[in-house]
Amino acid sequence: MLQRLFIQNYAIIEEIEIEFTKGLVVITGETGAGKSILMGALGLILGERAETGVLVNKEKKLIVEGAFDCTNNKWVASFLKEQELEETDILLVRREISPQGKSRAFVNDSPVNLSQLQELSAQLVDLHQQFDTLSLGQTSFQREVLDALAHQLGKVEEYKLIYNEWVQAKAELADLLSKQSRAEAEAAYIQFQYQELEEASFRENEIEELEQEVKLLSNAESVQQFLARTTDTLSLGEDPLVSRLKTLLNEWNSFSSFHADFPALAERLRAAYVELQELSRDIERVADQVQLDPQRLEVVNARLSLGYKLYKKHQVNTTAGLLTIQSNLATQLSGIEQGGQSIQAKQKLVEELEEKAISLAALLSKGRKKQVSFLESKLQQLLHRVGMPAAQLKVNLLPGSLGAEGVDQIEFLFDANRSGQFSPLRKVASGGELSRLMLCIKSLVAESMQLPTLIFDEIDTGIAGEAARQVGLLLKELAQHRQVVCITHQPQIAGKANAHFFVYKQAKENSIATHIKRLSKNERINAIAQMLSGEQPTPAAIATATEMVEE
Repeated sequence: MLQRLFIQNYAIIEEIEIEFTKGLVVITGETGAGKSILMGALGLILGERAETGVLVNKEKKLIVEGAFDCTNNKWVASFLKEQELEETDILLVRREISPQGKSRAFVNDSPVNLSQLQELSAQLVDLHQQFDTLSLGQTSFQREVLDALAHQLGKVEEYKLIYNEWVQAKAELADLLSKQSRAEAEAAYIQFQYQELEEASFRENEIEELEQEVKLLSNAESVQQFLARTTDTLSLGEDPLVSRLKTLLNEWNSFSSFHADFPALAERLRAAYVELQELSRDIERVADQVQLDPQRLEVVNARLSLGYKLYKKHQVNTTAGLLTIQSNLATQLSGIEQGGQSIQAKQKLVEELEEKAISLAALLSKGRKKQVSFLESKLQQLLHRVGMPAAQLKVNLLPGSLGAEGVDQIEFLFDANRSGQFSPLRKVASGGELSRLMLCIKSLVAESMQLPTLIFDEIDTGIAGEAARQVGLLLKELAQHRQVVCITHQPQIAGKANAHFFVYKQAKENSIATHIKRLSKNERINAIAQMLSGEQPTPAAIATATEMVEE
């Protein structure tokens, strides 16, 4: 509910503040007094475009601020939380325009951008002005009207959840199929690379060991000669070192008692003798292993050649690098196989969600179809009440493909004069007709839809007498559980108000400014009487006005 509206420095408004009430609020005043200017200012906090030309004082900024009671409004609470804005029951929405043209918007004193403001304000105020087709011509609103009448708005939300899951699952499936297609295109080459490495069957560090072996095999003859010379020097020659050490060790044993250090030195010499004996035997063993083997050399060179070829192909330089490549290729091949399983699972999920969505959409469609004749006949009755006896609304409901709101293609068609020629509502209805049609529709669905504050600007264009009275009655009924604000020239409508505001101009020095005040009961009667018979109302007009106010 709109509790308060503050406007400063807008058009011919220097500064006004309006405290609104619940129920039906009417605003009256002479033509040109500034009623529509109020709506223009309100439009700024609803996210409409601002221009510096509306500033009264070019040296001061323009400010429009609205205070809204959003107690128990779950959508607003969710929006504030999602946007990380202060959560309060009384919501302050402010728009400021500087003399330089800079526009700023605030929600609870926190800055917001224009798209955030528009999204929020759409849930706070429904401003319907003449020639403003807005939601009435939109398929989403028309669908919501039928769903509200069918009491299936909850089912629509359930359907949307399933539908969104289905859309997401389809997108994920398409992504999986794309990836799998690319993987399968590369699978043959991946398989070839893996098989090549698997057939090579290199073990850990094998190439490095083969490099050592080929070096030995290539120099086997010189290595044998070197080892032979070494063993001759140590133990097999004419005067081997081991024999000489043994002789020397025997002499040390003869002198071991001549000095305290001799026994220890002798022991160290014995250890050297034993080590040389073992060393000689090990060298002989190694010498026996070193053989000139051209066939083995050929085998090793071939194995190394394969290894070096694979090194170059995979851009690595170790056996470990090749083994890592082989493991990665195996993982890719396994992934391709598992990808097929993932696709099957995702396809099954898509099919299940689509089946659920189709089933729910069919239920929604059934509920909508049941309301078509009711809506058409009920609206015809209401349109007759509000001065449009020849007007007819036809609901065109056709099957379509699965979409965000079901499978139905919905369009409201309108015939203002019983011509039998129905055309899309947005193309043929006039501003006044649209306003009254919107009033009729919203009065039908008011109990089923969470409607924000409804503002009708000159809904009474082209009507008078009983039709105006019926419009007033509809507005009164609509305002029983929500706030309705109506700018009107009709006394029959003004008489139904819970609160009546009067807009007037007042001269001030060299300027004229718009003001507004809430009328007392007697002031209301006088204002309505003036609307009936002129500036000097007759006793009959005053009596009629009194009856209207007290009705």
